[in-house]
Amino acid sequence: MTLAILLPLIAQVGPGGNLPQAPLQIPKPKSEAVAQPQTDLLKDCLHLAMTRPSDAIEVAKNWLISAKSMKDRAGAKQCHALALTRIEGWAEAAALFLSAREDTPTNEADERARLGALGGNAYLAAGDPAAALAALDLALADTRTGLDARQRGGIQIDRARALVALDRPDEAAEALADARISAPNNHQAWLLSATLSRRQGKLPEAQAQIERAAELFPVDPEIGLEAGVIAMLAGREDAARKSWESAIRAGPGTPAAKTAQGYLDQLGPPAAPSGR
Repeated sequence: MTLAILLPLIAQVGPGGNLPQAPLQIPKPKSEAVAQPQTDLLKDCLHLAMTRPSDAIEVAKNWLISAKSMKDRAGAKQCHALALTRIEGWAEAAALFLSAREDTPTNEADERARLGALGGNAYLAAGDPAAALAALDLALADTRTGLDARQRGGIQIDRARALVALDRPDEAAEALADARISAPNNHQAWLLSATLSRRQGKLPEAQAQIERAAELFPVDPEIGLEAGVIAMLAGREDAARKSWESAIRAGPGTPAAKTAQGYLDQLGPPAAPSGR
């Protein structure tokens, strides 16, 4: 296939015109999203949410009825929300995460930011970027008095996803610029920056950003896929082939690897040496 035919296809890489989205981090028992248990009851309820979400929902509802403090109310809602994410009740979970944030004291800014970010993530998973952005804006405001700069970076990455979905790319670029400052070692910040720069026609910036992403996490197939797209748009077919081959090696069977293989198939075999 000629370059002229291939370029319009690879310029649209990514589902629905959105930036690639990492899996929502809520349902991981050892993730930061479910860390920091406030009470033994919260710890037990969160564990139950991971294994038997229906039972956890009942426990959380009863806990909320008997709650005697705002901390207990926040814990019950957080557990209920986590259980809902396990059964893909994203919108309801988002509202509960945000309600738990409201029940958390204002002097616990990092915790409020964490809960707001979880609410925003759940709205993103529900396909409601406007609600996600509103939640993430609250979380971002919390980080101004919090201590965790890396959390601010993660929130800005999610804000960028919401802003791209809302067709506000310039604001998304600003969010990603802040993410790269707040969390300079977060490879997702650099990958999504490269994707957005490439879509805005800023290939030199995209190239520098994808190179940094690859330095931070060289075995991510999404990075190899994006690096190949950027290289192809810059007219560097050999580099594109190598990047797409690396994506296939890094994540065989993944969507990124399958897309990379599709691009290689469109290109066909490399041209044979002329023999001169």
